[in-house]
Amino acid sequence: MPIDYDKLMALKIPDAEHTYTEKDTMLYALGVGLGHDPLDRQQLDFVYEKNLKPLPTLAAVLGYPGFWVRDLDSGIDWMRIVNGEQSIVLHRPLKPSGTVLGRSRIVEVVDKGTGKGALVYTERKVTDKASGELIATVNQTTFCRADGGFGGPPRETPPLHKLPERAPDLVCELGTRPEQAIIYRLSADRNPLHIDPEIAKAAGYPKPILHGLGTFGVVGHAVLRSVCGYDPTRLVSFAGRFSAPVFPGETIRTEMWRDGDVVSFRALVPERNIVAMNNGRAEVRQ
Repeated sequence: MPIDYDKLMALKIPDAEHTYTEKDTMLYALGVGLGHDPLDRQQLDFVYEKNLKPLPTLAAVLGYPGFWVRDLDSGIDWMRIVNGEQSIVLHRPLKPSGTVLGRSRIVEVVDKGTGKGALVYTERKVTDKASGELIATVNQTTFCRADGGFGGPPRETPPLHKLPERAPDLVCELGTRPEQAIIYRLSADRNPLHIDPEIAKAAGYPKPILHGLGTFGVVGHAVLRSVCGYDPTRLVSFAGRFSAPVFPGETIRTEMWRDGDVVSFRALVPERNIVAMNNGRAEVRQ
């Protein structure tokens, strides 16, 4: 069944109550590559319960509503979807453990046309269950590669953040491991595209790809390391557009530009000379 615009816009995504522990915080950090150097004291703070710090990008998986695209009557071909864009805004520092509520809603659906796919924009408000305090706002654009041409009303896509034209001010290269997607999926996204070779081939890939949010976390690590001195309280917001998949085991090279409190960035895979994440924008505290 193709997408029905009105039906999809009215779809109720169930609220998610999510209790996460220090173990979950450490597992997420391992899934995005922290701890590759077990002698790096600053990285150990994110994977070791002594003085444990949560990565800011952990917010992207808190209050996660599950694989609703597949589990609900969305009309979307879930085997052909990829993460198109992702952003987080942190309204307060994350805790290493806690219970949160995630309230998700579909903001808009854009029909790019037959053969060009569709974009589904979602927003998730993550709040502390006990106090009701807003912790983070998470926005995601899902690129539905097989669902264009359903006849939705014309909509303009939001403008992309423009990168500076000068040479980058900072560069950080971080490797990924061959099993990284297998570890990362335990934190949230169990889409078989990232672990099952047959599913990956059916979706048009030669082998399972790293989650978009896995790449998001690796690039977030690069910004945290290069600009914030591994102080997670300094990262206020983080957003970017996914432009090509990363295969586990590849290197992610993040190029960054500093302009006051704003850090622009993009991430490349040097092994294939492609841009994996583009038009990135982070806001940091001095």
